[in-house]
Amino acid sequence: MKILFDHGTPAPLRNHLREHSVDRSAERGWELLANGDLIRKAEEEGYEVIVTTDQNMRYQQNLSGSKLAIIVLLSTAWPRVQHRTAEILTAIEEVRPGELREVPI
Repeated sequence: MKILFDHGTPAPLRNHLREHSVDRSAERGWELLANGDLIRKAEEEGYEVIVTTDQNMRYQQNLSGSKLAIIVLLSTAWPRVQHRTAEILTAIEEVRPGELREVPI
């Protein structure tokens, strides 16, 4: 699966998703894009999931008809996130296009 990490997503999480192709928005030069523009670019480039810590994404974006799914991590702190990698991986593998799923941390 092709996954894009938004700028607030802890980078070490990438090491726990080895079965997937993971890029960071900063690596693509997209770290300053507004959420709508980021979603459009990610769809154009074939990403299937965006992992973000932006809890407002649910209220700002309409994903109906989108090819992308969004996973929202409810913490940016790696010491907390690292204990939930199994739940994050499950959410990534279960989420469907056009769906937004939050992972409580």
